[in-house]
Amino acid sequence: MTNGYSRPARIFVQVAVAVGALTMLGFGVWMRLDPAGFAVFARFPNHVHFLHDAGVFQIGIGLMMLSALVWRDVLSVVLVGFLVANTLHVVNHAADLDLGGNPDNWWQLALLSLLALAALVVHRGQLSRRSRAQR
Repeated sequence: MTNGYSRPARIFVQVAVAVGALTMLGFGVWMRLDPAGFAVFARFPNHVHFLHDAGVFQIGIGLMMLSALVWRDVLSVVLVGFLVANTLHVVNHAADLDLGGNPDNWWQLALLSLLALAALVVHRGQLSRRSRAQR
């Protein structure tokens, strides 16, 4: 992604992405594990399920940012980020059933995670196959 950048520009962009990713991961994990503590810090209403969901989506964004530093393939980055965020979202809906919401949401969301996982496996397999054929 940073091919052709000067060394200082490449380092700056990589550090900026890493700092953003770690910030998103840190706040996301905090919201997921301690929604009441995060609500006090952010002066935000302590809506546990909403904070759980916001946290896992921030975790997904952080992981996508870190993945982009390693993988150059956009579809892999997006599928991994979606798979992780959505699967954690499934966990939220299963764990937070006592807080309300539709009791069918967790398994409906789980189907999307399975679809993303299948797409990721097929996509990575095709990339590997293409790479072997080019050798």
